Amino acid sequence: MAARTKTTKDRPSYRCTECGWQTAKWLGRCPECQAWGTVEEYGAPAVRTTAPGRVTTSAVPIGQVDGRQATARTTGVPELDRVLGGGLVPGAVVLLAGEPGVGKSTLLLDVAAKSASAEHRTLYVTGEESASQVRLRADRIGALHDELYLAAETDLAAILGHLDEVKPSLLILDSVQTVASPQIEGAPGGMAQVREVAGALIRASKERGMSTLLVGHVTKDGAIAGPRLLEHLVDVVLHFEGDRHARLRLVRGVKNRYGATDEVGCFELHDEGITGLADPSGLFLTRRDEPVPGTCLTVTLEGRRPLVAEVQALTVDSQIPSPRRTTSGLETSRVSMMLAVLEQRGRISALGKRDIYSATVGGVKLSEPAADLAVALALASAASDTPLPKNLVAIGEVGLAGEVRRVTGVQRRLAEAHRLGFTHALVPTDPGKVPPGMKVLEVADMGDALRVLPRPRRREAPREAEDRR
Repeated sequence: MAARTKTTKDRPSYRCTECGWQTAKWLGRCPECQAWGTVEEYGAPAVRTTAPGRVTTSAVPIGQVDGRQATARTTGVPELDRVLGGGLVPGAVVLLAGEPGVGKSTLLLDVAAKSASAEHRTLYVTGEESASQVRLRADRIGALHDELYLAAETDLAAILGHLDEVKPSLLILDSVQTVASPQIEGAPGGMAQVREVAGALIRASKERGMSTLLVGHVTKDGAIAGPRLLEHLVDVVLHFEGDRHARLRLVRGVKNRYGATDEVGCFELHDEGITGLADPSGLFLTRRDEPVPGTCLTVTLEGRRPLVAEVQALTVDSQIPSPRRTTSGLETSRVSMMLAVLEQRGRISALGKRDIYSATVGGVKLSEPAADLAVALALASAASDTPLPKNLVAIGEVGLAGEVRRVTGVQRRLAEAHRLGFTHALVPTDPGKVPPGMKVLEVADMGDALRVLPRPRRREAPREAEDRR
């Protein structure tokens, strides 16, 4: 009898490690999730049962678990401790991602030096630079310590050997996409390599009680490069944000198993390094003796932190049939909405045929609806060429019907404005407790809000209407 033909059960199969899609032949790209290099061969499914094994650690009531082993240790940088929830927990793995040149390596080198001590060694592994290049940066920012060890490695086995030799309490790897394992095929930065490197370092961190900070690259869309599984494996995911042309840098928590995810750390990047800003509101304001038309102040919430920011607007006669609409630090769609509301509900018709420029001060980005009222008042002030009263802040969301809606955290916003010396505020109705000595004007719609503009300018509107007739 002829030899038995190969059955379907004996044939190799291929499966995507990202989404689980299966196929009978290998493909370079998964048709289901569109991921590259994730289709791998696996054997025919077999029914297996796992026998009970020896227990390594006995289960105990949760009340008898020693929580002191998970006590956070400070990094030496208060703004980073704020985002982490108090500091680095032993065994925790933190992923810090950001665009190139935003200051990730500078911040982590500063953390490495400040967290190093006689009882807690720090190992800084760089895969993107040489050891001498990192030393030059350390000299520039003053990040030198006897217990700070530096290694330039791109091999995972060599990094694990450094861990056995140095026995650090904190490991910093810059970056996870530059390290490769000789046991896994593929170039460094590939999905399989990133998954293997991260998994090995996470296991080492948990076994040793060692905190680990991993630097991650981002794609052109701003997402963390590599498999999505990487974000699920680590304990904390932080995003480092900031405009390279501005001094302000923000560290925002996206995932945190040990604290809140709505905290934001503020930093200032300069020639001597990077420093935390406990009170960053001054970066977003322009100090003037007299008010200027087209400017309005608001209070935005970055996480749970209130920040006073300035919105500026400028309107000029357009020289082209389609007037320009240029924004910086503001969402173009929301500025367009405010222009439509001012024209329809505020009866300001001079905006439609003029070039309009709107921006924020200091590189801050205002995306929350609470800045709508400030944007609308800045545009109205620029159109009428009349300044708003001095020491005035505007807080509120503006709807398409012209109503001013309530926003969250009004009391915290007013307290921050009062602390910085502002005495007047425009807020939606029912703001709650108001700081003593601060005058608050409650507005229900844009008509009430526009009454803060000087009266002579409001009298010109009927004359302009008569001229149009």
